Amino acid sequence: MAPSAMNTTKSKEQQEIDDWLPITSSRNAKWWYSAFHNVTAMVGAGVLSLPYAMSELGWGPGVAAMLLSWLITLYTLWQMVEMHECVPGKRFDRYHELGQHAFGEKLGLWIVVPQQLIVEVGVCICYMVTGGKSLKKFHDVVSPDAPPIRTSLFIVIFGSAHFLLSQLPNFNSISLISLAAAVMSLTYSTIAWVASVHHATTRGAGAVVDYSMTASTSAGRTFNFLNALGDVAFAYAGHNVVLEIQATIPSTPDKPSKKPMWKGVIVAYIVVAICYLPVAFVGYYAFGNAVDDNILITLEKPRWLIAAANMFVVVHVIGSYQIYAMPVFDMLETFLVKKLRFKPGWPLRLIARSLYVAFTMMVGIAIPFFGGLLGFFGGFAQAPTTYFLPCIMWLCIKKPKKFGRSWCINWFCIIIGVLLSVLAPIGALRSIIMNYKSYKFFS
Repeated sequence: MAPSAMNTTKSKEQQEIDDWLPITSSRNAKWWYSAFHNVTAMVGAGVLSLPYAMSELGWGPGVAAMLLSWLITLYTLWQMVEMHECVPGKRFDRYHELGQHAFGEKLGLWIVVPQQLIVEVGVCICYMVTGGKSLKKFHDVVSPDAPPIRTSLFIVIFGSAHFLLSQLPNFNSISLISLAAAVMSLTYSTIAWVASVHHATTRGAGAVVDYSMTASTSAGRTFNFLNALGDVAFAYAGHNVVLEIQATIPSTPDKPSKKPMWKGVIVAYIVVAICYLPVAFVGYYAFGNAVDDNILITLEKPRWLIAAANMFVVVHVIGSYQIYAMPVFDMLETFLVKKLRFKPGWPLRLIARSLYVAFTMMVGIAIPFFGGLLGFFGGFAQAPTTYFLPCIMWLCIKKPKKFGRSWCINWFCIIIGVLLSVLAPIGALRSIIMNYKSYKFFS
């Protein structure tokens, strides 16, 4: 066979594989798809922990951390959107592809893929735990006199839905699930802060809310402060899937994908602000340092509203799980098909995705330490991929003028991100060690 014919055959085979893989199989998404995909990816378990994070940070640092995180992550998300097509005629459909362009083929792969996998797999495990705990809370609120049921059973119930949903092939096929999840996120966030307002206005004139730090020692307060920074970092988590979402939007030289994508991102970030800020500030105002690491656990009345909110959380994290699992499915299927030469098809997809769902479910059952997981993954992996890795890639690719405005802004974000990624996991790990006696495996 002539070389040109071999190249044509290889190119055709490669195109067939790309048409089968989840990220590149469909490019007909609208701008509003990116809006609710980003809302679903970002607003989730993190918003429920924000009042708890505020209780460990205090009013001044807490408000500053919330607003600064919102601004920095919006800026770095804009960078990701801009760099998606920074080379004319080429699209970087995956986070690691952009990393390879910025840092080199091998180095970029090793820098991005481990961090991205830690984030996405970690988030999926956290959402397994969140979904199971929210189902349990719903059960306990609706049937307070029923015999107690272990959390692990509810995680199994929640996880069982994903064995079916994980077979949906790509982002566009889960668009309705993602839309429902985005609506639910706005709904239960509103319920959380409105119920907090109700609690604050009905607690009585003599009730006193304690806003002091919960730890009695300076070391304890410091470590809890660092852990809370990890909770805030975890709340802004959409960057790990933003390029994969943008890959589903059509693009031409006249109408590049960044325009509809950025439109969707702006809408998403407005929704994020509406969800995050009232929940964080009103929840902390209502309960002070008595708030739990999931505010819906703290809220008890009105019972029907709290039951509904917990079910809304379940619907939302079902969609969020699928959003974060899709890039993992893409990596897994790319490896199986391109490296191990498995034949693309539904049997391979059924086995590979089912094994992944089973893995995240079993880990979630084994270690249902919701607060500790949030802080650890938020600082250790979320901060680099969200706060400073986009800035480093921007400096490598765009090469802004030294000490210019862009250069200074990027280095400011890098310094903040590095501090978060170093300090936050220390606080989270200390929290896990201090509370390990209260943790129950397979509870």
